[in-house]
Amino acid sequence: MSLAPRAVLVHRTTEYEELLARHGTHGQAAFFLTARGRSVEAVRERHERARRALAEVAGAVPLTWRQTRVERADLDRFLFGPEDVVVVVGQDGLVANAAKYLTGQPVVGIDADPGRNPGVLVRHRSTQARRLLPYAAEARAAVDELTMVEAVTDDAQRLLALNEIYVGPPGHQTARYTLGLDGTDLPPEPQASSGVLVGTGTGATGWLRSLWEQRSSALALPAPSDARLAWFVREAWPSPTTGTTRVEGLLAAGQGLRLTVESDRLVAFGDGVESDALELTWGQTVHLTVATPRLRLVC
Repeated sequence: MSLAPRAVLVHRTTEYEELLARHGTHGQAAFFLTARGRSVEAVRERHERARRALAEVAGAVPLTWRQTRVERADLDRFLFGPEDVVVVVGQDGLVANAAKYLTGQPVVGIDADPGRNPGVLVRHRSTQARRLLPYAAEARAAVDELTMVEAVTDDAQRLLALNEIYVGPPGHQTARYTLGLDGTDLPPEPQASSGVLVGTGTGATGWLRSLWEQRSSALALPAPSDARLAWFVREAWPSPTTGTTRVEGLLAAGQGLRLTVESDRLVAFGDGVESDALELTWGQTVHLTVATPRLRLVC
């Protein structure tokens, strides 16, 4: 007998809740914000909208289903099951935060504060949840399968990301490494830079795009469902021992980018989450490719 679906409601602590945790009371939080020219009422209103959306989604879960909630900070300790329907209630970035912990579960993105989010990944409203959740659990549900990027080190550490993976120094130092491309006859190139960014078509609307525009790149950035990645070297520095001939490119499925570390310490993290980073030391190699798993985002 198969298990009934479980709705996993992913949410995050609101700014108002963080202010109360830091300052203790509404009055103290109001004083803190007023001194900085902000209104606590606007922050509380956003908090209330987010909590109403979460409550409405929770109330829309079918009675025969199980349900649970997980806060963003607890995602790395939460065990998702194959029968789960993941409902992200929040911002687009929260979908990316959850994506790397999933293994093919359908994801429904609910915009908790319409008008403030682009809505690229949180495409639906809480009022649609009652219809969307049963639909998402069906095998016929239409989904967009979004490409993800993967980093694997030579000691088998692994990192997944929906938008991009950054490899570079944890601070403002220079990263030194040797960069090589799979499937080419070009020799690896020693480089010194402020890091390397490898991203997907979903990430091409954010950090990746800023680099693309900054250098007026002629690369055709991938679409979210394309099995391709784009990569950029940030601020490559020419010297007698380091080159700048390979600073951008595209990676198709089966191709990869290899970085061999020549610094005391570099890090690799995905989707801006620095707290969940791979630590890379001198001589280690990290390989970045199109990931096999994809994010299944319900249309």
